[in-house]
Amino acid sequence: MNHTIFTPENSAMLLIDHQVGTMGWVKSADLEEIKRHTIALARAANETDMPLILTSSMEDQAQGPLFEELQKAVPEAFEKRVQRAGVVDAMKDADFAAAVKVTGRKNLIIAGITTDVCVVYPAITSVLEGYNVQVVVDGSGSPSKIADDTALRRMESHGVTLTTTNQLIAELAQDWSSEHGQKLMQVLFEEILSKLHE
Repeated sequence: MNHTIFTPENSAMLLIDHQVGTMGWVKSADLEEIKRHTIALARAANETDMPLILTSSMEDQAQGPLFEELQKAVPEAFEKRVQRAGVVDAMKDADFAAAVKVTGRKNLIIAGITTDVCVVYPAITSVLEGYNVQVVVDGSGSPSKIADDTALRRMESHGVTLTTTNQLIAELAQDWSSEHGQKLMQVLFEEILSKLHE
């Protein structure tokens, strides 16, 4: 059992294939909620200087580009995104694996679309390569609930820790009154808590 506490100083954020085409296939959860959580994760990384790596697969095919709100929220990370040619397991894509390695971080936070294809394999590969991995369940989704649940069970059986956006942001903050904590509380409020009644 891994008891590592993830902080902005020891972790990296990996957002995998949040593309307009693939997001259209998600039926396991509300798509607008997933988008809000993804933006919150991206901003949480950006505003605490945590390494943030975006990746996409075959943008010129059915998968399409990363969704527009994400592009606008973190334009620099979007410009530097790793564009994969079709390798399913992002950690087996040389450019993506190199981008992760160069962060020097052993704690990886992963969210992506879809959970049952684009998240499950890099999450498991990362654990096998010695990383500590948390997958943000509500920043990810699959074409069906059973597909999502099965992927989550498979990852958990390999030592992946499952978390949610609010839970993760609180873990990163540790203390809401700290400098990081105040920034993270603002992200949490602006992207999620203020929109709960919508």
